[in-house]
Amino acid sequence: MMGRDVTRRRVLRRVLGGAATLVGGRAAAAGLDDPPPFGNARYQFTVLRPQRMVPPVPMTRLGGGTVTFDAFRGKVVLVNFWATWCPACRTELPSLDRLQQAAGGRDLQVIAVSLDLQGSAVVAPFLRKLNIRQLEIYLDPEARIARAANDDNPGVPFGRYGMPISYIVDRVGRIAGYLVGDADWTSDGARRLLDYYAGGRNG
Repeated sequence: MMGRDVTRRRVLRRVLGGAATLVGGRAAAAGLDDPPPFGNARYQFTVLRPQRMVPPVPMTRLGGGTVTFDAFRGKVVLVNFWATWCPACRTELPSLDRLQQAAGGRDLQVIAVSLDLQGSAVVAPFLRKLNIRQLEIYLDPEARIARAANDDNPGVPFGRYGMPISYIVDRVGRIAGYLVGDADWTSDGARRLLDYYAGGRNG
């Protein structure tokens, strides 16, 4: 009787071991081409699946005029949503400004979209105080670009799940993922994440 119990335990271990190997193999395969991890003290970059294209919503420049995301096609776009009343935004904007200065160009574009209801009247002096010079600044006081988290309007492409919040849009205009909260976008981790999308490995 004891011999049968030992044999059963051995068979069970083999079966469970094989199942664990199969599950682990699938998990490893699923994560093989995931973007490198990046985050801040509270949140990690969240990959969106399925991805969807940014609709042709016009964005208003701080200096006047409008543009859609079609203007950035072929580049990875880091889109940051912020406001003058947000303390963490005051910390993060200079980091984004430095990133645009150091790495912006043919492969990367960093843009910052203000959600302030008062528009340029409060945004322009705020940016001067922070000495922000490299970022392209856009205004969204009417929430045409970023919607509240509980608003599922498909015509408004980005959700506001916190402030600040940054999205990555890939080279073909798909919304790849987002990070809530301020982060050091000039860090090695941020560069690895942006390089991943610049390499087109999320398609």
